[in-house]
Amino acid sequence: MNHKKQILEGSRAIALTVKNINPAVISAYPITPQTHIVEDLAKFKADGRANYEYVRAESEFAAASIILGASATGARVYSATSSQGLLLMTEVVFNIAGMRLPVVMTCANRAVSSPINIWCDHGDVMTMRDAGWLQFFAENHQEAVDQHVLAYKLAEKLNLPVMINIDGFILSHSYETVIIPEIKLIKKYLPNYQPRLGTYLNPQKPVTMGAFFTPQHYQETRQQLQDDLVNSLDLIKKEYQLFNKIFQRTANDNGLVEYYGAKKPKIILVAMGSMAGTIKEVVDEHRNVGLLKIKIYRPFPVEDVNKILAKAKYVAVLEKAVSLGQSGPLYGDIKMATNKNLSIKNYIVGLGGRDVTKKIIHEIIEDVRKDNKKIKFLGNI
Repeated sequence: MNHKKQILEGSRAIALTVKNINPAVISAYPITPQTHIVEDLAKFKADGRANYEYVRAESEFAAASIILGASATGARVYSATSSQGLLLMTEVVFNIAGMRLPVVMTCANRAVSSPINIWCDHGDVMTMRDAGWLQFFAENHQEAVDQHVLAYKLAEKLNLPVMINIDGFILSHSYETVIIPEIKLIKKYLPNYQPRLGTYLNPQKPVTMGAFFTPQHYQETRQQLQDDLVNSLDLIKKEYQLFNKIFQRTANDNGLVEYYGAKKPKIILVAMGSMAGTIKEVVDEHRNVGLLKIKIYRPFPVEDVNKILAKAKYVAVLEKAVSLGQSGPLYGDIKMATNKNLSIKNYIVGLGGRDVTKKIIHEIIEDVRKDNKKIKFLGNI
């Protein structure tokens, strides 16, 4: 099945890819809609198809702590989570970044309680946008699969954790055609993990990780983390090009953002995740509309975003999250990134799994030209 397209569930495709990457330690706690990923990984181990250590945990907090500890000893690790599970991991998620551990984790995005909701929006990952992780968003199965391979290369080169976000149910439980990267190509792109001395726990070269820092030193650690995240954008572009060459992918983007639509757009819609596919269908029906798809949300690709948005007169930011009491988080980042006097409006859509339909996108294209309030919830029944 090498190089051949298969029709697979998104979770299965990710599990097969992680198996081929072959991390040393996997630990996770099942939570809808992430469960199929870790179920498949556990079954691969039980059936003798994988040789990683699969460590069962009693909670998401414990699972995150297990992969933190394993990564701190120099092992390649993996986990997956969603929604309340990610929130339960919060303390450990921040520690992983602060300790500069190259952890890779999948988040099957899901709304957070209360009220209880198991369907997709981006409210979970947006609570972690300041944790110090690289954060990718996938539009479809192939993008999700490819981002996992890329994530390990980046994490291990940068000593920074990476989170790949897939829309829960929409990608995790749907079936699409996808090519699973074969093991020999993965090894060509992603060599066996050999951490540098001084970056992991080793009796021959003792190090302190997660130390106590006074006010005289703490700020410098945060500045270094900030600088390294921002500076990683160039490496992401470089590694994305190399990935496409080795895996024979045809790409019309640079790994950070993707533009689709009119060459001289009057209106640009900005979005992340699976709804970009629906937006592309609508864009095809308009002469003067384009889509700016954000593929990496942290670090935020300011220069690339500004370069594309400078072509337009009107910008509509569509997002499946809201920073309650303010606006959508992506909207705030877009406003910060633009240095041109643009009309930028924010549309909160798809919360709790509500469909983002072509009709809603057409409404946004009409509304963005109007002089009315800048933030709207659309798609209400």
